[in-house]
Amino acid sequence: MSVTPAESARPALQATRHSPLEDVQGVLTGCLFVALAILIFRESRLLLGGSAGLAFLLHYLGGWRLGTVLFAVNLPFYVFAYRAMGRSFTLKTFCAVGVLSLYTEMLPGLIAFQRIDPVFAAVMAGLLAGIGILILIRHGASLGGLGVLAIYLQKTRGWRAGTVQMAGDCVILALGLMVVSPLQVALSVLAAGALNLVIAINHRPERYFGA
Repeated sequence: MSVTPAESARPALQATRHSPLEDVQGVLTGCLFVALAILIFRESRLLLGGSAGLAFLLHYLGGWRLGTVLFAVNLPFYVFAYRAMGRSFTLKTFCAVGVLSLYTEMLPGLIAFQRIDPVFAAVMAGLLAGIGILILIRHGASLGGLGVLAIYLQKTRGWRAGTVQMAGDCVILALGLMVVSPLQVALSVLAAGALNLVIAINHRPERYFGA
């Protein structure tokens, strides 16, 4: 196969690892995006998918603090994360979930919504959560739960992380009919679509030269 002059002149890209400081800012920033999305979801009484969705279900059913429940429901997944993805990924994921749980409890004291259109809330929160999760993925972390499984299957079997995440989200959102109205579940599906669209389009390891 011939190589064009432009291609031959293009410098070869070398994969470079993120520094510890870059990973810290990635976790702090990504979790902040997701925490803001969670606040919008809660204000609109919508649902997320994955382990966050389970936390929302328990929060709505039992009235427990969302940040605490979010941290607790992810605990069983760390063993799988360690065996499947390694020590570094598991440690970063543990830190990310801890930071997200803290942000989730802090943000209501820093920002409040007097009015938010439910359709806009679903789309905007989904996009924010997708961007936050994408940042975490690119820094070798996740928010645990189904996110761990989705990344693992993408690395080992080539399955799209967004597709796997969407399947799990559908199950969680179906269970949401126990605690919210069908309209709110429908809007939650819209939000899940926005979230997974961001990841499916933008999470292309062959186009990203960082680790």
